[in-house]
Amino acid sequence: MLFRQLFRFGVIGSAAAAVNMIVVVLLVQFAHWSPLAANIIAFVIAYQVSFFGHHHWTFQATSSAKTSWPKFLLVAVGSFILNEGFYALFLQVWHVEYIVALLLVLLVVPPITFALSKLWAFN
Repeated sequence: MLFRQLFRFGVIGSAAAAVNMIVVVLLVQFAHWSPLAANIIAFVIAYQVSFFGHHHWTFQATSSAKTSWPKFLLVAVGSFILNEGFYALFLQVWHVEYIVALLLVLLVVPPITFALSKLWAFN
């Protein structure tokens, strides 16, 4: 059960991360947004992929989406704060190139999101 959830979390998380990455790159390259501002919009869009995928497939939540949505929103917002904080550090303190920084952030935050999602949001 745990292995299946981890696998599914990885699939949905990868899809959400891909959406996040694509939106950031498009906004930075073509709309000339700052990477941090683009990441906010990307988060809002990727959140939709993440919530519905995790609710219906990863955790096969028995609670209604109406019940688990606010909990997962808190988890996602907390994860986003970590995401944006680490992203800012990589970009502004360590001067890592924005795509590499985003990839690093997208590797660090998901394990925390999985634990909170499994144990609280979709429990």
